[in-house]
Amino acid sequence: MSESDFKSFYNDLVKLLERYQNTSIKMEKNFDYDIVKIFGEKIDSVIRAKTGLDDVLELAYTTAEHHPYWAILYNCAEISKSLLEKWHDDISKDDLDEIKWHLKETENSCKNLENN
Repeated sequence: MSESDFKSFYNDLVKLLERYQNTSIKMEKNFDYDIVKIFGEKIDSVIRAKTGLDDVLELAYTTAEHHPYWAILYNCAEISKSLLEKWHDDISKDDLDEIKWHLKETENSCKNLENN
């Protein structure tokens, strides 16, 4: 059985990263979806969350509004984005008002799903 192109690529990448074993470079893989993530020394859990959320936001921004889950995804992603941007700072009253608005929109979207 021959190795997939992705696994072959991954194995080559592992060999390359061995040259940098004295650094804080980290790598994660998910062969189910052909994903490899490489993290440098500056990565922390908040930055990882922000970069993962960027993918969610991309889906939320580009998904057609007629999809039944779009509004929930969009509003939850916007709340998460606001929180992560302020993770090390205080949240202002305006920020909280925006979060509350998104929560109401999320609740309305859930009600719409229940009624359909």
